[in-house]
Amino acid sequence: MLRLLVLSTLFPDATRPNFGIFVERQALSLVERGDTEIRVVAPLGIPPGPVRALPRYRRLAGLPARETWKGLEVYRPPFINIPATGGRFHATALIEGLTPLLDEIRREFPFDVIAGEFFFPDGVAVVELGRRLGVPVSIKARGSDVHRWGHRPVTGEQVRAAGRAADGLLAVSDAMRRDMIALGMPGERIQTVVTGVDLARFALRDRGEAKRALGVAGPLVLSVGALIPLKGHEILIRAAAAMPRLNLWIAGEGPDRKRLTALIARLGLGERVRLLGNLPHAELPAYLAAADAMALASEREGLANAWLEALASGTPVLIPDVGGARQVVTSEAAGRIVARTPEAFAAAITAILADPPAPSAVRAVAEPFTWAANSARLHAYFDRLVSDRALRLSSAA
Repeated sequence: MLRLLVLSTLFPDATRPNFGIFVERQALSLVERGDTEIRVVAPLGIPPGPVRALPRYRRLAGLPARETWKGLEVYRPPFINIPATGGRFHATALIEGLTPLLDEIRREFPFDVIAGEFFFPDGVAVVELGRRLGVPVSIKARGSDVHRWGHRPVTGEQVRAAGRAADGLLAVSDAMRRDMIALGMPGERIQTVVTGVDLARFALRDRGEAKRALGVAGPLVLSVGALIPLKGHEILIRAAAAMPRLNLWIAGEGPDRKRLTALIARLGLGERVRLLGNLPHAELPAYLAAADAMALASEREGLANAWLEALASGTPVLIPDVGGARQVVTSEAAGRIVARTPEAFAAAITAILADPPAPSAVRAVAEPFTWAANSARLHAYFDRLVSDRALRLSSAA
């Protein structure tokens, strides 16, 4: 039985049910195998002083310190998050906040591996925590955790040092693996394990019926991503302005809402472009099934779950050549690789609407990306880390 401690600052809770839902699904998939036990530590970054009284932090502080979440044993310890410091103290605060808790957990759950599910600050912290506890550590790179934090003056060296020190490294795409190697991380320790998709939840439906259920008439493009500049929603909104019949719906929330709302109003698109907010994950399949395409104009990605969820729903994707895009868009049935301009997206949308691929052909692209396949590769990877550590200790003795 493999005993795995998952450390993730991205993990769902009662106040943020979609936050890091991919980590939750990965953990559940591993447990479903029957040969893996998991405990999840999902730290909560809460600032000191009067800032902690803000509603968002007050809600986090009110979460239970320990709970059973969808069958998983989850700990939610606080750590000090000092705003406006560029992440300088995040990892140190995380280590200080977690050391006593991990000692306590290990007494009742002697875990074999610590898995950091985000490179910063999780990965930097697990290296030190693993060293103190004498257990192997793994760090997973998902996208902005390396592309953003790995290149910042304050945090870049922390990220690179953690990558060099970890026993094993995971990348969500081959492109992500190449980026990690370019930062000086050891390629022989990096394994690409692509995410999974729930093929039962995200399935083929009659598109006409799905549109009627949502009250939409005419062509619909759905975008799924946080409302932040990185996701490129402005590009899609400007593309929609050039296509008079197109409906564009954007599922996600974030600090860019006010700016995007103003842009939609300025372009006179209020009747065709909608900001849906954060959709519950259980509702997303209905929207993807209704869409003629899923478009996401991200500046950077690892390998977005939304890409695979769209394909599993029979909906082609229109995405830039970022991250693992070419591992997903392997044929015209899957969609198009598109330059990050409104004109290019408008042309790609026009082409898909004029000659839509068969939904069954689109779904076939996603069928190899199962959670069962993902968990099998992860289990073999973690098992190897444990065996390699045992072999090194035996040789040293």
